[in-house]
Amino acid sequence: MANDVKILGMPAESGRWILVIIGTIIELCLGAVYAYSILSVPLREIFTNPVSAGGFGLTVSAIEMQLPYIVSLAVFAVTMPLVGRYIESLGPRKVGMIGGVIVGLGWILASFATSPITLALLYGLVAGAGVGIAYGCPITTSARWFPDKRGLAVGLTLLGFGFSAFVTGKVADMLTANFGIFNTFRFLGIGFLALIVVLSMFLVFPPAGWCPRGWNPPAAVAGIAKTDFTREEMIKTKSFYGLWICYTIGALAGLMAIGVAKPAGMEIAGNSGIDELAAGVLMTNLILPFAICNAGGRPLFGTLTDKLTPPRAAILSYVLIIIASLLVYLNPTSVNMYTIAFSLLWLCLGGWLAIAPAATASYFGTKDYARNYGLIFTAYGVGAIIGNLMAGAAKDILGRYVDVFPYVAVLSAFGIVLAFVLLKPPAAAASKAVSTSETKKPSV
Repeated sequence: MANDVKILGMPAESGRWILVIIGTIIELCLGAVYAYSILSVPLREIFTNPVSAGGFGLTVSAIEMQLPYIVSLAVFAVTMPLVGRYIESLGPRKVGMIGGVIVGLGWILASFATSPITLALLYGLVAGAGVGIAYGCPITTSARWFPDKRGLAVGLTLLGFGFSAFVTGKVADMLTANFGIFNTFRFLGIGFLALIVVLSMFLVFPPAGWCPRGWNPPAAVAGIAKTDFTREEMIKTKSFYGLWICYTIGALAGLMAIGVAKPAGMEIAGNSGIDELAAGVLMTNLILPFAICNAGGRPLFGTLTDKLTPPRAAILSYVLIIIASLLVYLNPTSVNMYTIAFSLLWLCLGGWLAIAPAATASYFGTKDYARNYGLIFTAYGVGAIIGNLMAGAAKDILGRYVDVFPYVAVLSAFGIVLAFVLLKPPAAAASKAVSTSETKKPSV
């Protein structure tokens, strides 16, 4: 019986929350990719120090030092949509375990890097692929077990990914100070491998047709398809393109804010008269409230998506992005306005990492969810590239990072229009209805 389903010996309605906690810890391990900026400082030192001082004696540019981070995000965004079908066919347990092994292996191999290029191959390529493989497993599991609170469950699961930069960064700082940067990579790799593999053993989908006790699916609304879309069917709908473009704009603003948080903050702090050393310390300390906002944005906007519907949650995020953009652009000498603005931007990035997966499940069903959200997640990678290119161009051409924000505000206003027009449940699949009616004609 569906009502007799148990998780870890508990009724499914209670035990499913344990799966959310497990998923949050897995995502915390995977989200360590955001801590690269902290690791890059001691890495640069060891690459550039002379051989006599225990380094490699290399001349390393800033772009070369960013290459491992860029490669890891790019491989992550590309790999995730490719493994969706295997999550469905093999199950989240096996795929999560495979991803965990590859993530751990990538971090361990990174400890043997001798240059930024080899680090990009060992850390960026291998660990990034592992993150892409494992990332969707906890999300898909939460979405299946929580048809009644999907946005909240997915948001809580992803909370770990958003908060990982701070947690992993602190652990990495402590390990590096005591054991060195390469031993830090080894320790983290072993820890990530063990945690992800062990915890993935508990990831399992509910039985077909299972629903929480006392909850029934909402009644069908005229003109709205109540069916599970395959990826091929999904890409034929306007809803897919609306969600993908809206996600790109939301990710663009947030990932740009992460990418330029410290240099933009240093620029504003310098304008306000704070010396460079004090400004550097201040900007590093601000990572904590930013990470809290980024992590909190997931359950907050997940809940809002449940209560307000995806388009209204999206519009709210765009309004906040516009407010943040104007605050930082109109106050280029105020550290307080910078702090508020970037807190909002990090919050909204976390929000979109809950809005998009929840909307995907709501609009296109959960049967082919892993493949569907994998494709929609490519918007994250596109947003990262466009956002950081815009920020770099603003600095190089206009002379200030803050000059990028009027363009971000305009894009967000465009996002509001798109959310009104395209971000809505797909119309009932007319082609399916026609096909069904034609194949079931009454006999004469």
